[in-house]
Amino acid sequence: MNNRFLDACWGKPVDRVPVWLMRQAGRYLPDYMRVRSKCTFLELCKTPELAAEVTIQPVDILGVDAAILFSDILTPIEPMGMELDFVPGPVFAKPIRTMADVEALKIPKMETDVPYVLDAVKLLRKELAAKVPLIGFGGAPFTLACYMVEGKGSKDFAALKKMMYAESDVYAALMDKITTMDMEYLNAQIKAGAQAIQIFDTWGGMLSPADYERYVLPYTQRLINGLDRTNVPVIHFVKGAGTMLEIVKEAGGDVMGLDWHVNLGKARDILGDMPVQGNLDPTVLFAPNEIIEREVKRVLAENAGRPGLIFNLGHGILPTVPPEKAIFMVDCVHRLTQK
Repeated sequence: MNNRFLDACWGKPVDRVPVWLMRQAGRYLPDYMRVRSKCTFLELCKTPELAAEVTIQPVDILGVDAAILFSDILTPIEPMGMELDFVPGPVFAKPIRTMADVEALKIPKMETDVPYVLDAVKLLRKELAAKVPLIGFGGAPFTLACYMVEGKGSKDFAALKKMMYAESDVYAALMDKITTMDMEYLNAQIKAGAQAIQIFDTWGGMLSPADYERYVLPYTQRLINGLDRTNVPVIHFVKGAGTMLEIVKEAGGDVMGLDWHVNLGKARDILGDMPVQGNLDPTVLFAPNEIIEREVKRVLAENAGRPGLIFNLGHGILPTVPPEKAIFMVDCVHRLTQK
């Protein structure tokens, strides 16, 4: 197996920098769209054979060094008692607004409530055995709370912030329950065979450093500390966290995911020996090849040869990116760093 990705997660030397892409199984790939055209998004997530098929596609097409389970961060929220739909973005019919709403939420039994996720992990471990490691993932408690309280995506998540500031007891009860669920969900993925875990905190960076430290950090710390992490690295990605990396580091992850708003070299100076993942602007993949190569070189130069780099985009690949651009970027990283 190609273990460059796992070695880099632990800060070990590698023969070339490993690379994978967030949202690498997605709409930019014609092969994915052929599968997706036959079912809804939720049906794709809940059918292990199809989820495994689209997970493996970019490994074969792009030549990346890791596969990430095809699913959605909101998958385990539905069995907590919230009706979920995608139209096309995620929508909860009845958002969480009161203590009674929080108390009504249940902690799913993962083996019986989300068996399709665990079956997909087991299937993928068999099919990827001679290829690359498998990354499992989940949403960070704060980002999950954002969707659960707002009911859908938002520019400011005002309903969640109102709860956080004005009804702190309700917020704390919700975050406590989500964190417990999240821990069990990610541990179930590890037990099923996930070889690394990425925690996505898409909305954590919209808070001030002080509010992040007060309202988010304790729950993410509890989540990460509660994972069965023996030989399973945890990648912690907080989008927009460039101004508070030293606080986010306290959450306890093994690898820090970086978005494109931060200089990778300066981030590494702050983080010390902690491995990092990132951080090319996803829109660079619309550029001519010479610009893509220039920007790849820039990110690599910022790293200055330090071990513990996993090359990635600073967020998910965009649906309209030509696949050949992603292939070129992956080839660039491998070619430019081959020892």
